[in-house]
Amino acid sequence: MPRVKKQIMGQYMPTLEERKAYHWCINNGIFISPFATGNGTWYIEIKINRNINRSPQTYGRTVIWIKIYEYYKYYYEKHISQRR
Repeated sequence: MPRVKKQIMGQYMPTLEERKAYHWCINNGIFISPFATGNGTWYIEIKINRNINRSPQTYGRTVIWIKIYEYYKYYYEKHISQRR
């Protein structure tokens, strides 16, 4: 059986604000993760209360992390502003 080639995803260091949004989302049931296409690009999957949505666009190895944290920040700010 042929081996599956590993895809290297690059690195990204989130800011303090992005990490806060990440933790808030995880603690509130919002999970955002990369989903490999198999050709060196990734979709973004967002799971909220058993609903899974996948981004229509694919992202490269470094951009994927920036976009994921943008989504975490979006959901964090959306829900925090609704509570005020």
